[in-house]
Amino acid sequence: MPEHESLPPYLLAFPGPLRDQLVAAVLSGDKVSTTGLLAEYDAEQEELPPVGERSALIDSDGHEVAVIELTEVRVLRLGDVDLRHAVDEGEGYTSVAAWRAGHEKFWHSAEVREALGDPEFEVDDDTLVVAERFRVVERLTR
Repeated sequence: MPEHESLPPYLLAFPGPLRDQLVAAVLSGDKVSTTGLLAEYDAEQEELPPVGERSALIDSDGHEVAVIELTEVRVLRLGDVDLRHAVDEGEGYTSVAAWRAGHEKFWHSAEVREALGDPEFEVDDDTLVVAERFRVVERLTR
Protein backbone atom coordinates (compact mmCIF):
# COMPACT_ATOMS: atom_id res chain seq x y z
CA MET A 1 0.00 0.00 0.00
CA PRO A 2 1.45 3.42 -0.95
CA GLU A 3 2.43 5.58 2.01
CA HIS A 4 0.05 8.39 1.01
CA GLU A 5 -3.02 6.15 1.40
CA SER A 6 -2.67 6.32 5.18
CA LEU A 7 -2.31 10.12 5.28
CA PRO A 8 -5.06 12.42 6.55
CA PRO A 9 -6.87 14.37 3.82
CA TYR A 10 -5.96 18.01 3.19
CA LEU A 11 -9.07 19.84 2.01
CA LEU A 12 -9.10 23.35 0.58
CA ALA A 13 -12.51 25.06 0.46
CA PHE A 14 -15.49 22.93 -0.61
CA PRO A 15 -15.58 20.69 -3.71
CA GLY A 16 -16.17 22.76 -6.83
CA PRO A 17 -14.55 25.58 -8.80
CA LEU A 18 -12.82 27.22 -5.81
CA ARG A 19 -11.24 23.96 -4.64
CA ASP A 20 -10.18 23.22 -8.23
CA GLN A 21 -8.53 26.65 -8.46
CA LEU A 22 -6.75 26.25 -5.11
CA VAL A 23 -5.51 22.72 -5.84
CA ALA A 24 -4.18 23.89 -9.23
CA ALA A 25 -2.36 26.75 -7.48
CA VAL A 26 -0.76 24.29 -5.02
CA LEU A 27 0.32 21.98 -7.84
CA SER A 28 1.80 24.89 -9.84
CA GLY A 29 3.74 26.10 -6.80
CA ASP A 30 1.86 29.40 -6.61
CA LYS A 31 0.04 28.49 -3.39
CA VAL A 32 2.26 27.73 -0.39
CA SER A 33 0.03 29.04 2.39
CA THR A 34 -3.59 28.89 3.44
CA THR A 35 -5.79 30.31 6.17
CA GLY A 36 -8.59 28.70 8.12
CA LEU A 37 -10.73 29.71 11.03
CA LEU A 38 -9.77 28.49 14.49
CA ALA A 39 -13.53 28.19 15.03
CA GLU A 40 -13.59 25.42 12.37
CA TYR A 41 -11.17 23.34 14.43
CA ASP A 42 -13.28 23.97 17.53
CA ALA A 43 -16.53 23.05 15.72
CA GLU A 44 -15.00 19.80 14.45
CA GLN A 45 -13.26 19.14 17.80
CA GLU A 46 -9.95 18.79 16.00
CA GLU A 47 -6.50 19.71 17.23
CA LEU A 48 -4.28 21.92 15.13
CA PRO A 49 -1.99 19.92 12.86
CA PRO A 50 1.67 19.86 13.91
CA VAL A 51 4.51 21.23 11.79
CA GLY A 52 5.95 18.36 9.78
CA GLU A 53 2.61 16.59 9.35
CA ARG A 54 2.08 15.17 5.90
CA SER A 55 -1.36 15.07 4.31
CA ALA A 56 -2.91 14.02 1.01
CA LEU A 57 -4.21 17.01 -0.98
CA ILE A 58 -7.70 16.14 -2.23
CA ASP A 59 -9.27 17.50 -5.42
CA SER A 60 -12.97 18.14 -6.05
CA ASP A 61 -13.45 14.57 -7.28
CA GLY A 62 -12.10 13.16 -4.01
CA HIS A 63 -8.81 12.03 -5.55
CA GLU A 64 -5.45 12.36 -3.80
CA VAL A 65 -3.33 14.57 -6.06
CA ALA A 66 -0.29 15.40 -3.92
CA VAL A 67 1.38 14.85 -0.58
CA ILE A 68 1.99 18.09 1.28
CA GLU A 69 4.00 18.76 4.43
CA LEU A 70 3.22 21.55 6.87
CA THR A 71 6.20 23.81 7.45
CA GLU A 72 4.51 26.39 9.71
CA VAL A 73 1.28 26.61 11.71
CA ARG A 74 0.40 29.89 13.44
CA VAL A 75 -2.70 31.08 15.26
CA LEU A 76 -3.13 34.83 14.94
CA ARG A 77 -5.74 37.55 14.81
CA LEU A 78 -7.29 38.12 11.39
CA GLY A 79 -6.18 41.74 11.71
CA ASP A 80 -2.54 40.57 11.98
CA VAL A 81 -2.33 38.63 8.69
CA ASP A 82 0.48 40.15 6.65
CA LEU A 83 1.01 40.74 2.94
CA ARG A 84 3.51 37.90 2.53
CA HIS A 85 0.98 35.37 3.77
CA ALA A 86 -1.79 36.83 1.59
CA VAL A 87 0.39 36.77 -1.55
CA ASP A 88 1.67 33.26 -0.79
CA GLU A 89 -1.91 31.96 -0.87
CA GLY A 90 -1.44 32.02 -4.65
CA GLU A 91 -4.82 33.49 -5.47
CA GLY A 92 -3.49 36.66 -7.06
CA TYR A 93 -3.95 38.98 -4.10
CA THR A 94 -1.73 42.06 -4.11
CA SER A 95 -2.98 43.59 -0.86
CA VAL A 96 -4.10 42.33 2.52
CA ALA A 97 -7.40 44.20 2.03
CA ALA A 98 -8.17 42.28 -1.18
CA TRP A 99 -7.15 38.99 0.45
CA ARG A 100 -9.37 39.69 3.43
CA ALA A 101 -12.36 40.67 1.28
CA GLY A 102 -12.10 37.38 -0.62
CA HIS A 103 -11.77 35.34 2.56
CA GLU A 104 -14.60 37.17 4.31
CA LYS A 105 -16.88 36.37 1.38
CA PHE A 106 -16.01 32.67 1.81
CA TRP A 107 -16.17 32.68 5.63
CA HIS A 108 -19.56 34.42 5.58
CA SER A 109 -20.97 31.91 3.08
CA ALA A 110 -23.90 29.68 3.96
CA GLU A 111 -21.64 26.60 3.69
CA VAL A 112 -19.13 27.87 6.25
CA ARG A 113 -21.84 29.15 8.57
CA GLU A 114 -23.55 25.75 8.38
CA ALA A 115 -20.26 23.93 9.06
CA LEU A 116 -19.73 26.12 12.12
CA GLY A 117 -23.33 25.69 13.28
CA ASP A 118 -23.73 29.48 13.43
CA PRO A 119 -25.99 31.09 10.79
CA GLU A 120 -24.93 34.57 11.96
CA PHE A 121 -21.14 33.93 11.98
CA GLU A 122 -19.03 36.97 11.07
CA VAL A 123 -15.34 37.72 11.33
CA ASP A 124 -13.61 40.85 12.61
CA ASP A 125 -10.02 41.91 13.36
CA ASP A 126 -9.97 39.81 16.54
CA THR A 127 -11.19 36.57 14.92
CA LEU A 128 -8.52 33.92 15.41
CA VAL A 129 -7.28 32.25 12.23
CA VAL A 130 -4.88 29.41 11.55
CA ALA A 131 -2.20 30.41 9.06
CA GLU A 132 -0.46 27.39 7.55
CA ARG A 133 2.53 27.15 5.23
CA PHE A 134 3.27 23.96 3.36
CA ARG A 135 5.32 22.40 0.61
CA VAL A 136 4.50 19.74 -1.95
CA VAL A 137 6.52 16.62 -1.16
CA GLU A 138 5.16 14.44 -3.95
CA ARG A 139 2.74 14.77 -6.85
CA LEU A 140 0.52 11.73 -7.21
CA THR A 141 -0.67 10.24 -10.48
CA ARG A 142 -3.78 8.18 -10.97
